[in-house]
Amino acid sequence: MASMRDIKRRKSSIQSTQQITKAMKLVSTVKLQKAKTHAEQTDPYFQYMYRTVTSILARSGSMDHPYLKDNGSDRTAIVVITSNRGLAGGYNSNITKLVQNSGIPANKVDLYTIGTKGKDTLERKGYKVVLDASDVIESPAYRDAMEICDKVLKDFTDGNIGQIYLAYTHFKNTVVHIPTLMKLLPVEFTEAEIDAADKNLIMNYEPNEREALDMIIPKYVTSIFYGALVEAVASENGARMQAMDSATSNAEDMISDLSLKYNRARQGSITQELTEIIAGAEAIS
Repeated sequence: MASMRDIKRRKSSIQSTQQITKAMKLVSTVKLQKAKTHAEQTDPYFQYMYRTVTSILARSGSMDHPYLKDNGSDRTAIVVITSNRGLAGGYNSNITKLVQNSGIPANKVDLYTIGTKGKDTLERKGYKVVLDASDVIESPAYRDAMEICDKVLKDFTDGNIGQIYLAYTHFKNTVVHIPTLMKLLPVEFTEAEIDAADKNLIMNYEPNEREALDMIIPKYVTSIFYGALVEAVASENGARMQAMDSATSNAEDMISDLSLKYNRARQGSITQELTEIIAGAEAIS
């Protein structure tokens, strides 16, 4: 059985850790409120842009445009959004597992990483990182999403990559965060989207298809990237708040258990001392 000194030292250590987890929970709660509001304001535009562009392209039929056709490359780009810090439960590991379980061979993937946690983990798993923009996740801005979009689309049109995916965490609410892998280019349509498209409705582009899509597709990809960044920040803070809340509760349970053990050890020590005193008194008499 551990000594009273060891139990007391262990209890003091856990109490110090509990103070840290409490503070981190409070910080994450404050950050979450701001990030949640931002995500909720951005999400309608994010979703509507996706639906609008896919609807336009579904009604347009086959078009000869660099963004919409197979360029012959067998490499796949995945933009991976994680965090720069840990202590957020399974937030980062869920995204890295999503990429690893995507069915795309690691030697055929080019990663565009936002967040050092995902970058470091996937590099150790043999994935190639062609762009690291981890500083972006600290305070995402639309311009940041635009710069990443320009780089990815340039690699696509140059034939360096043949497909573009986005791996991020969808923020549903404070406690529900869904790891999501979304294909951006070439655009694919679900059966529901194809059925919903009115084949008799002719899409006209002004001045022409190429110039219109040269403007629409980059804005579409940039909007998706920015929306994903905003949702990822909210998800990260929500996950960290939950993780720190659980850690604080666990520390409280451990402190209660150690207090019980300390009291038992103290009672045992007192009983032993009394026994020795009585035995000594009887020996003298």
